[in-house]
Amino acid sequence: MNGAATTDDALLDGRVRLRQPADGYRVAIDPVLLAAAVPARRGHRILDAGAGVGAAALCLAARVADVTLVGIELQPELADLFRVNVGENAMADRIAVEAGDLLARAEGGERFDQVMTNPPFRPAGRGRPSGNHSKARATIEDGFDLAGWISACLDRLRPKGRLTVVHEASRLDDLIAALTPRTGDIRILPLWPKQGEPARRVLVQARLGIRSPATLLPGLVLHRPDGSFTPEAARILRAGAGLTIGL
Repeated sequence: MNGAATTDDALLDGRVRLRQPADGYRVAIDPVLLAAAVPARRGHRILDAGAGVGAAALCLAARVADVTLVGIELQPELADLFRVNVGENAMADRIAVEAGDLLARAEGGERFDQVMTNPPFRPAGRGRPSGNHSKARATIEDGFDLAGWISACLDRLRPKGRLTVVHEASRLDDLIAALTPRTGDIRILPLWPKQGEPARRVLVQARLGIRSPATLLPGLVLHRPDGSFTPEAARILRAGAGLTIGL
C-alpha cells in the first residue's frame, strides 16, 4: 500500500481476518452475502472477479474447505492487501491472487466451474465520484459497462458453469439484459434492508449455455426494526452459513 494506512478487521465473527485501507473502499456485507450464495462443491475451482482485498474469496474458502479460488483485482495496492490477507488466514494453498484487468484477460484464460463478482455499481457519469481515487475505481464503471463486465465473467466459465453476482437492485434490468443472451436458469434473490422496505441489493445467479426460465426467489430480510440482524441474516453474516439460490 506504499505506506497508506490500513486497518485490521474481521468477518464471520473472527473466522476471517481482513486488512483493508483505512481511507477508501471499505468492505461491508455485500461480499459476505455473495460468498454465501455461491453453491461451491468439493473440487470446484472458482474465480472472484474484481476481488478487492479478498473478502468474498476468504469467506467462501472459510465456509467450504475443499475448493480452490483465484482472485483477480485491477488495483495493485488492493491485490497486495489480498495477498497479505491470504497469508494471514493461512490459505495460500487454496487461494491465488492475480493483479490485472479482468476485461483484458477474458480471452484464452483459465475456465472455472464458477465465477462470483461484486462489480462496480455505478455507471460512469452518474452521481459524484468519491474523492478517494481507489474507492472511485472500485465503485464506478470506468472504460467499461455492466454488459462488458458480465461478458468477461462469462468468458471465464466452463460450459454450464455458474455466475453469481451481487448488485444494486436499481440495476436489475441492466443485469438481466447482460445475462440473457448467453445464460439461463437465472435466479434472483432480493435483499431487503428491513421488512416492508424496497430491496437495495439483489443476488443474481445464472448458468452459461442453459435455456431454463428465470426464478424470482423469496428473498432475505437483513435487519430487524431496531437495526440488528435478523436471525436468518446473522446465520450467514456471523456464523458463516450458506445462502441457497441455485441447486
